[in-house]
Amino acid sequence: MNDVTITVDGGAGPLECHVRGDGPSVVLLPSLGRGAHDFDDLSTRLAEAGFRTIRPESRGIGGSALGPDAIAMEDLADDVARVIRALVPETHWGRTTVVGHAFGNRVTRMLATIHPELVDSVVLLACGGFIHPRPEIAAALAAVFDSTLGERTHLDAVRTVFFAPGNDAAVWNDGWYPRTAAVQTTATKTTAVESWWSAGRADVLVVQPADDAIAVPENAVRLVEVIG
Repeated sequence: MNDVTITVDGGAGPLECHVRGDGPSVVLLPSLGRGAHDFDDLSTRLAEAGFRTIRPESRGIGGSALGPDAIAMEDLADDVARVIRALVPETHWGRTTVVGHAFGNRVTRMLATIHPELVDSVVLLACGGFIHPRPEIAAALAAVFDSTLGERTHLDAVRTVFFAPGNDAAVWNDGWYPRTAAVQTTATKTTAVESWWSAGRADVLVVQPADDAIAVPENAVRLVEVIG
């Protein structure tokens, strides 16, 4: 099953979106500095199960404009809102499910908070944001986006941050976008966690890896305590 690539007008310029399948819409938002192709396999599985997947490229990736450096999380959520309004029939706006991985679930929760009319439910894959990772993990995350590192050193950083023991980190050896990550990091720093933490009134499913080093599992526990 092939993608259809559609360009939507975003807040900072064009946004490239990959659409696959037919049925209820599921929007998929990737991790920090990562592209929509991280969801290729999941998108195929969802389409085969009768869903229509929409995968916007983050600012600065593919045909999506990078835009200004100084942004807030609301700006990224507004991008996704524009995508939903452009690609989901208006009669289905309030029935959309949005899936966010790692950084993507921060945008997902902000979207559900400031555009509740567009979102029915959210799925949070690796639910971070409130409790910070250990300093050495944060340092390894910065190293992931350092293009001067040798391949082995870079892969070690990727493994440290994102992969539990027994998993092959080589699948994420490439596909990193430092400029996108820098803009997204600015959005994180300029936006209070409390403003997006509870995902508004949307239904929430948290999928939290027990060995997650960067999205510390205690974050998921804290969220459940807040929203019940």
